[in-house]
Amino acid sequence: MTADGETREPVRSDARRVRLTGPFTLESGAVLPAVDIAYRSWGRLDPGSDAVLVCHALTGSADADLWWSEVFGPGRALDPTRELIVCSNVLGSCYGSTGPTSTRADGRRWGGDFPRVTIRDMVRAQAALLDHLGVRRLRLVVGGSMGGMQALEWPLLFPDRVDAVAAIGCSARHSPWCIGLSEAQRLAIRADPKWRGGAYPADDPPAGGLAAARAMAMCTYRSWHSFEERFGRRLQDSDDDLFAVESYLRHHGEKLIERFDPATYVTLTHAMDSHDVGRGRGGVARALGSLEQPVLVVSIDSDVLYPPVEQKQLVQQLPHGELMRLESAHGHDGFLIDVDPLAAALAAFRGERAAAA
Repeated sequence: MTADGETREPVRSDARRVRLTGPFTLESGAVLPAVDIAYRSWGRLDPGSDAVLVCHALTGSADADLWWSEVFGPGRALDPTRELIVCSNVLGSCYGSTGPTSTRADGRRWGGDFPRVTIRDMVRAQAALLDHLGVRRLRLVVGGSMGGMQALEWPLLFPDRVDAVAAIGCSARHSPWCIGLSEAQRLAIRADPKWRGGAYPADDPPAGGLAAARAMAMCTYRSWHSFEERFGRRLQDSDDDLFAVESYLRHHGEKLIERFDPATYVTLTHAMDSHDVGRGRGGVARALGSLEQPVLVVSIDSDVLYPPVEQKQLVQQLPHGELMRLESAHGHDGFLIDVDPLAAALAAFRGERAAAA
């Protein structure tokens, strides 16, 4: 599995969809006349009930029970038999929520004209969805990578609705390193002649550009040791000049073409680049210092995309922060591969809170 949960991600078609009432104003000031949010839920949905919110990563989906199956189940960290669990497709996604693949009032696809969205816009859309569902409070907001960014924004935007946060493999703000990697991937998509300024037809997307962007991303989702141990300099076939690692990257590019949209990739990477909990709040330290909720921060020791130094800095600025070091040879993808110790840490974090209450 990769950091946005796709190796095991046969995206389901049974997500429910809610249309938010009235126009939705984005942080940029742009206005979406209507917004649909696709979501899935597990457990009993009672009006006024509390819930757990799971936030997905870049090309992930609302199908958290598929890409994080080891965390779900009776007695596990996320237990649908004792609580309601919700996961929605983010605003700007291509899996049922309003985004670049949606149509405008004139019937045309948004494509590359879809307005910029931010992590905060995603969280506000999630809050509107939960209002619709009758969920007043969240016992926990949890997510990894882009999902971790959303988790950190929740208590800052809605401090009275969140009891606890678990942010995995992310930072308080997107670093120049991450922004540069995102831009390199966007350049690959835009360099494809089929990009056409983002106005490509649905049946003829810039697939080559998206595949190249995905190959770049995959190199940051794993680690030097992971590639060395899994591939080395082995050829894919004895009579072929193709290295096994080349075949691996091409395969993942082809798989993403089958299920994702290039303009959506551009939109969501821009949203990740916008991530900065200190923006408009007096800086990162002041914003994080205002949080009263306990926050579990998970750091993956081999992560080259969001290196451990960022999680250490994050915890140092949290009044009630707790750092969990996840040992993994798989880099950023570790939170979706080495799930058992992560699930145990989540369960312990939640259990300690329950005992204290």
